[in-house]
Amino acid sequence: MSVAMAVTTIAGGFIFPFAIRMMWGKMVENWGPIGGWVAAAFIVGTVWTMNHGIDKPLIHQSGDAWVDMGWAAGVGVFVASVLTGGKVKKSLTNVTAAVVGGIAGGYLLSLFL
Repeated sequence: MSVAMAVTTIAGGFIFPFAIRMMWGKMVENWGPIGGWVAAAFIVGTVWTMNHGIDKPLIHQSGDAWVDMGWAAGVGVFVASVLTGGKVKKSLTNVTAAVVGGIAGGYLLSLFL
C-alpha cells in the first residue's frame, strides 16, 4: 500500500464517525425519530459510497482481512466521546456488548461464506 493510499484510508475512516458526531444528533433533534432513519440512510450511504462504492475509493484494503465501517464508527465515536468528557467506566458494559455481538455476528457470517 502506498503512502497516498494509507492517507486516504485514514481519511475515509475518520469521515464516518465525524459525520455521525456532526450530523446524526442534529437530524434527530430537528426531525424526531424519522431523523434517525434519514441520518442512517444519508450518512451511512453517502460515506459508504465514498469509501467503497466509487472507482477510486478512499479506503484501500490490502490482504485477506475485512474491516467493517462499524469498527471505524465505534472507535471514532468512542474516542470523541471520551475526549469531550465522557466516562470510560460507564461505557464498558456497552463496549463489551458490542464486542461480543460483533464476534457472534462474525462467527455466524463465517458459517455462510
